[in-house]
Amino acid sequence: MSNTVTVPDPAGSELTKTENAEKGFLASDALAKNMQSVLVDLLALQLVGKQAHWNIVGPNFRDLHLNLDEIVSIARETSDDVAERMRALHATPDGRPSVIAEQNSLPEFPQGEILTSDAVNLVTKAIEATVGTMRDVHDEVDEADPTTADILHEVIDKLEQQAWFVSAENRTPRQR
Repeated sequence: MSNTVTVPDPAGSELTKTENAEKGFLASDALAKNMQSVLVDLLALQLVGKQAHWNIVGPNFRDLHLNLDEIVSIARETSDDVAERMRALHATPDGRPSVIAEQNSLPEFPQGEILTSDAVNLVTKAIEATVGTMRDVHDEVDEADPTTADILHEVIDKLEQQAWFVSAENRTPRQR
Protein backbone atom coordinates (compact mmCIF):
# COMPACT_ATOMS: atom_id res chain seq x y z
CA MET A 1 0.00 0.00 0.00
CA SER A 2 1.39 3.36 -1.03
CA ASN A 3 1.27 6.33 1.35
CA THR A 4 1.91 8.94 -1.30
CA VAL A 5 -0.27 11.92 -2.02
CA THR A 6 -0.57 13.64 -5.36
CA VAL A 7 -0.79 17.39 -4.90
CA PRO A 8 -2.61 19.31 -7.64
CA ASP A 9 -1.00 22.17 -9.50
CA PRO A 10 -1.24 25.27 -7.26
CA ALA A 11 -3.58 26.87 -9.78
CA GLY A 12 -6.04 24.05 -9.15
CA SER A 13 -6.39 22.53 -12.57
CA GLU A 14 -8.06 19.34 -11.38
CA LEU A 15 -11.59 18.96 -10.03
CA THR A 16 -13.28 16.06 -8.34
CA LYS A 17 -15.08 13.73 -10.74
CA THR A 18 -18.62 14.22 -9.44
CA GLU A 19 -20.32 16.49 -7.04
CA ASN A 20 -22.85 14.88 -4.72
CA ALA A 21 -25.74 17.07 -5.77
CA GLU A 22 -29.00 16.16 -4.15
CA LYS A 23 -32.16 17.42 -5.72
CA GLY A 24 -32.77 21.07 -4.98
CA PHE A 25 -31.50 24.51 -5.78
CA LEU A 26 -28.17 24.57 -7.61
CA ALA A 27 -26.02 27.69 -7.74
CA SER A 28 -25.56 29.09 -11.22
CA ASP A 29 -22.00 29.66 -12.38
CA ALA A 30 -22.47 33.39 -11.77
CA LEU A 31 -23.75 32.86 -8.22
CA ALA A 32 -20.90 30.47 -7.44
CA LYS A 33 -18.37 32.98 -8.84
CA ASN A 34 -19.82 35.82 -6.76
CA MET A 35 -19.80 33.71 -3.60
CA GLN A 36 -16.20 32.67 -4.32
CA SER A 37 -15.23 36.36 -4.58
CA VAL A 38 -16.74 37.02 -1.17
CA LEU A 39 -15.11 33.92 0.29
CA VAL A 40 -11.56 34.78 -0.79
CA ASP A 41 -11.90 38.33 0.53
CA LEU A 42 -13.11 37.06 3.91
CA LEU A 43 -10.24 34.57 4.05
CA ALA A 44 -7.77 37.32 3.11
CA LEU A 45 -9.26 39.59 5.78
CA GLN A 46 -8.51 36.93 8.39
CA LEU A 47 -4.88 36.93 7.31
CA VAL A 48 -4.62 40.73 7.25
CA GLY A 49 -6.19 40.89 10.71
CA LYS A 50 -3.69 38.41 12.14
CA GLN A 51 -0.73 40.09 10.40
CA ALA A 52 -1.73 43.38 12.01
CA HIS A 53 -2.49 41.68 15.36
CA TRP A 54 1.01 40.20 15.56
CA ASN A 55 2.93 43.25 14.42
CA ILE A 56 1.29 46.40 15.76
CA VAL A 57 3.22 48.64 18.14
CA GLY A 58 2.47 51.99 19.70
CA PRO A 59 -0.31 53.86 21.44
CA ASN A 60 -3.44 51.94 22.36
CA PHE A 61 -1.74 48.66 21.46
CA ARG A 62 -3.81 46.43 23.73
CA ASP A 63 -7.25 47.68 22.64
CA LEU A 64 -6.39 47.41 18.95
CA HIS A 65 -4.73 44.03 19.49
CA LEU A 66 -7.96 42.69 21.01
CA ASN A 67 -10.19 44.38 18.41
CA LEU A 68 -8.19 42.75 15.62
CA ASP A 69 -9.00 39.35 17.12
CA GLU A 70 -12.69 40.25 16.93
CA ILE A 71 -12.32 41.10 13.25
CA VAL A 72 -10.45 37.85 12.59
CA SER A 73 -13.14 35.90 14.41
CA ILE A 74 -15.92 37.53 12.38
CA ALA A 75 -14.05 36.91 9.12
CA ARG A 76 -13.37 33.27 10.07
CA GLU A 77 -16.95 32.52 11.11
CA THR A 78 -18.55 34.27 8.17
CA SER A 79 -16.15 32.74 5.63
CA ASP A 80 -17.27 29.37 6.94
CA ASP A 81 -20.92 30.42 6.56
CA VAL A 82 -20.28 31.48 2.95
CA ALA A 83 -18.34 28.31 2.10
CA GLU A 84 -20.99 26.08 3.68
CA ARG A 85 -23.73 27.97 1.82
CA MET A 86 -21.80 27.34 -1.39
CA ARG A 87 -21.70 23.61 -0.61
CA ALA A 88 -25.42 23.63 0.21
CA LEU A 89 -25.97 25.03 -3.29
CA HIS A 90 -23.54 22.50 -4.78
CA ALA A 91 -20.87 25.05 -5.61
CA THR A 92 -17.30 24.23 -4.65
CA PRO A 93 -15.53 26.77 -2.44
CA ASP A 94 -11.81 27.19 -3.01
CA GLY A 95 -9.85 28.55 -0.07
CA ARG A 96 -6.38 27.35 -0.99
CA PRO A 97 -3.60 29.86 -0.28
CA SER A 98 -2.70 30.29 -3.95
CA VAL A 99 -6.33 31.03 -4.81
CA ILE A 100 -6.71 33.53 -1.97
CA ALA A 101 -3.50 35.29 -3.05
CA GLU A 102 -4.58 35.43 -6.67
CA GLN A 103 -8.25 36.35 -6.32
CA ASN A 104 -8.67 38.64 -3.28
CA SER A 105 -9.31 42.36 -3.71
CA LEU A 106 -7.74 43.62 -0.48
CA PRO A 107 -4.87 46.11 -0.56
CA GLU A 108 -1.45 44.67 0.30
CA PHE A 109 -0.63 44.84 4.00
CA PRO A 110 2.99 45.75 4.86
CA GLN A 111 5.49 43.33 6.32
CA GLY A 112 7.03 43.89 9.75
CA GLU A 113 6.12 46.07 12.69
CA ILE A 114 3.50 48.72 12.08
CA LEU A 115 2.42 51.69 14.15
CA THR A 116 -1.08 51.28 15.57
CA SER A 117 -2.39 54.41 13.85
CA ASP A 118 -1.15 53.15 10.46
CA ALA A 119 -2.62 49.71 11.15
CA VAL A 120 -5.99 51.32 11.93
CA ASN A 121 -6.08 52.93 8.49
CA LEU A 122 -4.88 49.80 6.67
CA VAL A 123 -7.25 47.44 8.48
CA THR A 124 -10.14 49.81 7.84
CA LYS A 125 -9.28 49.78 4.13
CA ALA A 126 -9.13 45.96 4.17
CA ILE A 127 -12.56 45.75 5.81
CA GLU A 128 -13.96 48.29 3.36
CA ALA A 129 -12.56 46.32 0.41
CA THR A 130 -14.17 43.13 1.72
CA VAL A 131 -17.51 44.88 2.20
CA GLY A 132 -17.08 46.51 -1.21
CA THR A 133 -16.90 43.08 -2.84
CA MET A 134 -20.10 42.05 -1.09
CA ARG A 135 -21.87 45.23 -2.13
CA ASP A 136 -20.59 44.82 -5.72
CA VAL A 137 -22.06 41.31 -6.04
CA HIS A 138 -25.11 41.86 -3.83
CA ASP A 139 -27.75 42.68 -6.42
CA GLU A 140 -26.79 39.78 -8.67
CA VAL A 141 -26.69 37.42 -5.68
CA ASP A 142 -30.05 38.70 -4.44
CA GLU A 143 -31.62 38.13 -7.83
CA ALA A 144 -30.28 34.57 -8.02
CA ASP A 145 -30.81 33.59 -4.37
CA PRO A 146 -32.27 35.93 -1.73
CA THR A 147 -31.27 33.51 1.04
CA THR A 148 -27.60 33.91 0.15
CA ALA A 149 -28.10 37.68 -0.03
CA ASP A 150 -29.37 37.52 3.57
CA ILE A 151 -26.03 36.02 4.59
CA LEU A 152 -24.26 38.91 2.87
CA HIS A 153 -26.46 41.38 4.78
CA GLU A 154 -25.36 39.92 8.11
CA VAL A 155 -21.69 39.95 7.16
CA ILE A 156 -21.85 43.51 5.85
CA ASP A 157 -23.51 44.64 9.09
CA LYS A 158 -20.83 43.02 11.28
CA LEU A 159 -17.89 44.24 9.22
CA GLU A 160 -19.15 47.81 8.80
CA GLN A 161 -19.52 47.98 12.57
CA GLN A 162 -15.92 46.81 12.96
CA ALA A 163 -14.71 49.38 10.41
CA TRP A 164 -16.42 52.05 12.52
CA PHE A 165 -14.89 50.72 15.77
CA VAL A 166 -11.38 50.57 14.34
CA SER A 167 -11.44 53.80 12.32
CA ALA A 168 -12.75 55.78 15.30
CA GLU A 169 -9.32 55.31 16.86
CA ASN A 170 -7.81 57.84 14.42
CA ARG A 171 -10.77 60.20 14.06
CA THR A 172 -11.16 63.60 15.63
CA PRO A 173 -14.54 65.18 16.30
CA ARG A 174 -16.07 67.22 13.50
CA GLN A 175 -16.06 70.92 14.02
CA ARG A 176 -19.55 72.42 14.28
